[in-house]
Amino acid sequence: MVEKLHEAGIKSEYAYAGGFASIVISLISWIVSRGKKGDSKAQSDRWGIFIGHWAPTFFALGIALRLEEKK
Repeated sequence: MVEKLHEAGIKSEYAYAGGFASIVISLISWIVSRGKKGDSKAQSDRWGIFIGHWAPTFFALGIALRLEEKK
C-alpha cells in the first residue's frame, strides 16, 4: 500500500503535514465544541480525541513513505 501511495506521488512531507494539521484541527474542534451552549463537555472531549487519533496514523504513514523514498 505504501508503495502505491509513493507511486501516486504522495510524499512523506504530505503525511507529516496531515499529522500536524490533525493536531491543530483537534484543538480547534475541541475549543469550538466547548464554546457551544447546550452541548455537553464530554461531547467536546470526544470530538477532540476522535480527530486527535488521526495524527499517529499520518505520522506512521510519513515514516513509511520516507523509507520508501530512500529505496
